[in-house]
Amino acid sequence: MSNEEFGPSPTAPSTLSSDAPSAAASAVPSDLVEAALRAARKRGAAVADVPMQAIAQEAGVSRSTLLRRLGGVRHALDEAVRAAGVDPGGQKPVRERAVEAGAALISSDGLAALSLERVAAAAECSVHSLYAVFGSRDGMTQAIFERYGPFVNIETILATHPGDLRSTVRRVYAHLAEVVALEPRVLPAILAEVLARPGDEATQALASHMVPRLYASIGEWLSAEVAAGRVRDLPLIALIHQMSNPLLMHLLLRPALELVPDLKLPSVEEMCEAFAEAFVHAVELPGP
Repeated sequence: MSNEEFGPSPTAPSTLSSDAPSAAASAVPSDLVEAALRAARKRGAAVADVPMQAIAQEAGVSRSTLLRRLGGVRHALDEAVRAAGVDPGGQKPVRERAVEAGAALISSDGLAALSLERVAAAAECSVHSLYAVFGSRDGMTQAIFERYGPFVNIETILATHPGDLRSTVRRVYAHLAEVVALEPRVLPAILAEVLARPGDEATQALASHMVPRLYASIGEWLSAEVAAGRVRDLPLIALIHQMSNPLLMHLLLRPALELVPDLKLPSVEEMCEAFAEAFVHAVELPGP
């Protein structure tokens, strides 16, 4: 287990402090500090990353006894180690570790392979910690997509666009190209899962999160463009697909196309420009 499971710890400073140790740190017996340092050396890890059970075993006591001698909180031991002149270190928060581990799993094995147990093992935390942070597997999946998906930055682009259809579409396309190429390849893996298993429970749960975001971002912007008389009044889903699908399909197929002998592809930037021009030409209404 990680130290997040024993209550929050204060952020460790980048350099050792010369201040006097806190009362909690001063109350930690020296034998426990030495046990923590020995356990860390044996594991080749920072003290803050050593499970409490391992420290208890090194000290020759039970885990409950160790916690009682520490006053029930892990950070007292970390502070005592720091007061002894050793930086206890520490891992990233559980949420960040889990999102990164989950993204790598989706990229390598697909959305169906994502489970709380596999993420907990990769992130070096407990399943209970993941439930506490995300609430459920679906909550964790949504957090991963928020981090590695396109919507957050696209919403920013659309909220700050200068009112010019062509330049806004170009900016959205440039960001979409970055997200598709981003490692780990979360968006391509998720789209592959949607196409292969549209009725899967995990796919449906993610779609119930993605589709409203799509309508709330690109959909609302296109509706405003239609209302302003700048874009043809087509069914909204048709406008959304016409804007996103041609470029997205090219970006998803591009890694395979680049391996075809003697096939010379334009650059990604040139393709974004070409698809932007095609979309604007198809939907833009002439000015007054």
